[in-house]
Amino acid sequence: MEMSGLRKVDPVKHELKRQEILGAAIRCFIRDGFRGASTTDICTEARISPGHLYHYFPSKEAIIEAMIDLGLAHAAERFERILAADDVIDALLADIEDNSLRFRPAQALNLDGLAEAARNPDFARIIERHTAAVRRMWSDFLRHAQQQGRVDPGLDPDATANILIALIDGSRALPIRNPKLDIKQSAAHLRTMIARFLKPPEAQGIASKPRGQKTSGPLKLVRKR
Repeated sequence: MEMSGLRKVDPVKHELKRQEILGAAIRCFIRDGFRGASTTDICTEARISPGHLYHYFPSKEAIIEAMIDLGLAHAAERFERILAADDVIDALLADIEDNSLRFRPAQALNLDGLAEAARNPDFARIIERHTAAVRRMWSDFLRHAQQQGRVDPGLDPDATANILIALIDGSRALPIRNPKLDIKQSAAHLRTMIARFLKPPEAQGIASKPRGQKTSGPLKLVRKR
């Protein structure tokens, strides 16, 4: 029997509208936080009705999952570009500067996501899935770079991935902790630290301390009165 009364869904238009709603949701999450932004807020931002929203996303959690998947897809593309660069560590640092130190949306979403995960078990599972996927990307990236001789082969890729994830989380907190932060200077110091951490030993110019130089005394944390 022919069902001519059913309207056919254009997959291209459906996906475009889905991405439009997702963009509206991300703006709401940046502005009001994951807990504060409601589906009503998202509908208002996207200029659609609640019934229209559920045609694309069954829940707010589904929107967050889709947002994470989008972020993972972008991260995978960035890792490919970094690995193809002439200087993999230089490209990595440039990416961290652009997408962490200078990118306010990532800073807000990252910190709010971690805070929400600390008090919401359902959200914690979402963050855990996201972190596991990011960790796999980092580990694969590091293994490839090690095989190419561009990252210290003595580093354990999985353990190193955990450290780098924590480092990036911290770098995203810096501009929030200090709005007057010198981004250029911080990026330069971060570059030095990560280069010393990741580069193969033979690629590092290790400066030795001049002979006869006296070592400094113990660090004084409290000044005596």
